[in-house]
Amino acid sequence: MPSIGSKTYDNVAAHKVAFLGLGVMGLPMAGHLARAGHDVTVYNRSPAKAEAWVQEFGGKLAATPREAAQGAQIVFACVGNDDDLRSVVLGEDGAFAGMTAGATFVDHTTASADVARELYALAKNRGLNFIDAPVSGGQAGAVNGVLTVMCGGDAAVFDAIQPVAAAFGRAVTRVGEAGAGQLAKMVNQICIAGVVQGLAEAIAFGQASELDMKLVLDVISKGAAQSWQMENRGGTMVDGKFDFGFAVDWMRKDLGLVLSEARHNGARLPLTALVDQFYGDVQRQGGGRWDTSSLITRLNK
Repeated sequence: MPSIGSKTYDNVAAHKVAFLGLGVMGLPMAGHLARAGHDVTVYNRSPAKAEAWVQEFGGKLAATPREAAQGAQIVFACVGNDDDLRSVVLGEDGAFAGMTAGATFVDHTTASADVARELYALAKNRGLNFIDAPVSGGQAGAVNGVLTVMCGGDAAVFDAIQPVAAAFGRAVTRVGEAGAGQLAKMVNQICIAGVVQGLAEAIAFGQASELDMKLVLDVISKGAAQSWQMENRGGTMVDGKFDFGFAVDWMRKDLGLVLSEARHNGARLPLTALVDQFYGDVQRQGGGRWDTSSLITRLNK
């Protein structure tokens, strides 16, 4: 199992926490909590991952989300989608059933704003707290503990969890009430979709013109065209390498949430809808697990 990157942690009082979901994001996030000195209990649907995590970072593993949440001041989660989130939160074996009054559930899943509001209300009825806190920065950001965390929920509750979440976050910010974190993440994904498509077209154009595109990207990255995508994905797009990073399947899930929300709030997203279709083309050519920068493969046939 790959280790996490080195990081200097703030001097924060040790908390008893749980972490549910040890995927490519959750595993290193939970690792940073342990390295920062917190008492961490982990749960994962596949127990082998939880066992390997404990061997690497210490702490404890639990057989159910309820067991993991017992006695925890904060329960963090990072799972796949709305249904996965409900499965670890609700029911006899769900985290809410194991949490004590006043404890806080912090959800890092990229999910819908509706499920965030739903679980916030259910938590309040149980005397619990809920913060929706999707992240941006990808696997590298999780490994290095420099994620951007966008939070929705009560201000006082956010203030209490922010120093703990800073173990894996470079910026942990409250952007509004319940659901606002998920909406902010949707804004993030809209921006990324447009930038990646523009970068793909620019590189394809330059290649068709027989330019040295790595040199061109180096030049224009010093000016107004500069972006994170250009700096971190431009060279690999030129090389045709896509077996890493944020998968197309995940991006399509996120854009589906975006487009569904837009149907409710009336926002017009013509470019986002088009790029979503383009990612569908990439999936159909077998690129569901390729990095999102693989949009360029549609243009280089």
